[in-house]
Amino acid sequence: MELRDAILRRRMVRAYDRTRPVPRDQLELLLELATHAPSAGFSQGWQFLVLDDAGSVDHFWQASTEADAFDGRWLAGMRSAPVVIVAFSDKEAYLDRYAEPDKGWTDRDEGRWPVPYWHIDTGMACLLVLLGAVEARLAACFFGIPASRWDALRAAFAVPERLTPIGAISVGHGAEDQRSPSLRRGRRPVADVVNYGSF
Repeated sequence: MELRDAILRRRMVRAYDRTRPVPRDQLELLLELATHAPSAGFSQGWQFLVLDDAGSVDHFWQASTEADAFDGRWLAGMRSAPVVIVAFSDKEAYLDRYAEPDKGWTDRDEGRWPVPYWHIDTGMACLLVLLGAVEARLAACFFGIPASRWDALRAAFAVPERLTPIGAISVGHGAEDQRSPSLRRGRRPVADVVNYGSF
């Protein structure tokens, strides 16, 4: 599959075939793609928690979801995914890397960073997983984890405090689902988002 085809076919899928597991070797191929994402100073400050058995996936949903959300259609479809990959950024990896001699910021001052590249780079790694899923004929959806549930998530899976949950990716074989009503907004044309030379 050409990269352009994978990009054009990529979409967020919110319902999965519960009867079709995803082999671990296929997941490892997706995660190997993630490690090829760009990162500032080649810091590679990402970590992935792969949950690929029914018990750990259910434990994830219990830890990451508010109790009153369990009745929603979105969650019912998402909970049918056989795999959840939780992506974390590691700010300390970047502060440590840029305190090394070839970078020279020995004070490890977070204020030197105009934007939090640890989050951005982890997001780019997640996008590579999403594109790899398309190529593998799998379905996937990236979604956020409410900050109010981070402590429960950390406790449930012994997540080190230094790691920040950037989001999670459900992975599986797609089932018929309801497309997001947000798609009615339409994709913005290139002319609306690109400026050459000046705004």
